Amino acid sequence: MIRPTWEELPSDVADAVQAQCGPVLKADSATAGIMPGVAARLDLEDGGTVFVKAITDGHEAAALHLRERWAGWNLPSEAPAPRMLWADTVAGWHVMVWQHVDGARHADLSPGSLDLPAVLDAMVLLEAVLTPCPSGATPVGSNVASLLVKARRLLGGPVGDLPDRGLYEVAIERLDLSDLRGDTLLHYDLSAGNLLVTDQQVSVVDWSFAARGARWLEAALFAPRLVEAGHRPGDVDELLSTLPAWRSAPRDAVTGMAAAWTLFRRYKARYGPQEVRRARARAAQAGRAWLTYQQTN
Repeated sequence: MIRPTWEELPSDVADAVQAQCGPVLKADSATAGIMPGVAARLDLEDGGTVFVKAITDGHEAAALHLRERWAGWNLPSEAPAPRMLWADTVAGWHVMVWQHVDGARHADLSPGSLDLPAVLDAMVLLEAVLTPCPSGATPVGSNVASLLVKARRLLGGPVGDLPDRGLYEVAIERLDLSDLRGDTLLHYDLSAGNLLVTDQQVSVVDWSFAARGARWLEAALFAPRLVEAGHRPGDVDELLSTLPAWRSAPRDAVTGMAAAWTLFRRYKARYGPQEVRRARARAAQAGRAWLTYQQTN
């Protein structure tokens, strides 16, 4: 993805950021992630660093930036996440300034990784400090609706386009959206890229999909990412059993979400931007393995 750079921001926007943070000496655009807009580390004159995100008000992803802004203002200090330092809308741009996690790397989710206990501990902490959910959160059904739209497009296509259609149809049919309701603020997108590790401390970043829902959903959406990282589905189930909410997760809802998650990625692997199709295909393969496990155990 080619993002606009810090230098391409209107001067009014850059001046507003520097009025809050101090003069910027250097800006390095982020190379990872799929969210559009400016995303850059800023090195400041006083020796500090911050992370800036900005997008034009008319962009189709502006609503996600505003959702992340809402999350930034509402995350409790105990949450394992950077603090949002400032946010505003300036000259038609939505702007956020976050603490920068210096020296961080993306979490390694592969089997045997020393990062896994810290990631699971962070998930337990998130569940504890984000329940009850702050008022004003987007219901998670809004997020799931976009998954189901893509899922149903694939399910409604020619039979030859989806030879394992029955695997998904049964799971989607049994998904009761009322099971997704709850009073926990969910990150909803705990990918390795959104889990930054420093000395085995985990910081959860990019809250663009933050939503209110059932506490077990965070683990359910994380599960296929562990399969994609190389874990066997049964081992994933065992790992997640250390999370309090997972033990009471409704199985039909877990299976239905696995189907919706996987079909969304199959759709993106077929119709999404060319540069993401291969990665989405890998994710869909992992999701299918997780779904099959859920349906047979």
